[in-house]
Amino acid sequence: MEKKVLVLGEIKDGNLRNVSLEAIACAKQIRNDGEITGVLFGNHAKDCAETMIHYGADRILIAENPELSHYTTDAYTQALMQIINKESPHAVVFGHTAKGKDLAPRLAAKLGVGLVSDAVEIEMNNGRAIYTRAIYSGKAFERVTVTEGIELVSVRPNNMKALKKDTSRNGPVTAFDPEIKNLRTIVKEIVNKTRGGGDLSEAKIIVAGGRGVKSKEGFRPLEELAEVLGGAVGASRGACDAEYCDYSMQIGQTGKVVTPDLYIAAGISGAIQHLAGMSQSKIVVAINKDPEAPIFDVADYGIVGDLFDIVPKLTAELKKILV
Repeated sequence: MEKKVLVLGEIKDGNLRNVSLEAIACAKQIRNDGEITGVLFGNHAKDCAETMIHYGADRILIAENPELSHYTTDAYTQALMQIINKESPHAVVFGHTAKGKDLAPRLAAKLGVGLVSDAVEIEMNNGRAIYTRAIYSGKAFERVTVTEGIELVSVRPNNMKALKKDTSRNGPVTAFDPEIKNLRTIVKEIVNKTRGGGDLSEAKIIVAGGRGVKSKEGFRPLEELAEVLGGAVGASRGACDAEYCDYSMQIGQTGKVVTPDLYIAAGISGAIQHLAGMSQSKIVVAINKDPEAPIFDVADYGIVGDLFDIVPKLTAELKKILV
């Protein structure tokens, strides 16, 4: 019998997040001969359904309920459990995002199955998926497989390439009205903090600052460089603890884990907790006055010097090329 895979699509600012497209590619690998069903909740779901189909989904389920307009653990868990019970999927794939990290473990507990979290690679062996995931704060990797029950998988952003967009693809979009009750949390309004550069977890280019920026104003040169490169601005925990920036910018073991194409670390010493959040970046450029700073051990390119001298010069030269 044909087995299907559910993919939970995430919508942010009215658009489908890129990690959801990567999750579809992961689902295709898990069951290339099966049906890929996209699941969308909340506002703008109908607008994003076509995008999921163009990137490989065969059909879309839209859960229509006012309680799903904003994310809450209870509402999303109830809705997804009803869909899983109705669809009986072989696997469910999430993005390893704030929502995915909150929702997937809850579903695994309710279903009594295991969870493969933060998968960075997938390969097939005799029809069975083998997932590679980081352990011990990125110091090692393990390869795991699911031997029984529904496969619940969350995929790390920027690690699995999305399928090529095919605008000729089409498929049915079906509304589903789940029963949502006994909610312990109700979200009335979401106020976003203003910070340029987009989502850190999905950014292809990140310029990050540490204690070496010395102040809130010290992030301005980094923000200018990130703007020229079309990237996002991040920070080490040290910079956040010193109140140079908000904790939403924190990258590291207790912050966000990122895997951009280019990571520029300015004034970051390279404590192991920070390396756990960015060591899998494809290219790392380190700027630090201390030639013995641990960040240089993981850097592909290192610049020994004062970031307040180097970063503006780098920005000026890049403007000549890119702007």
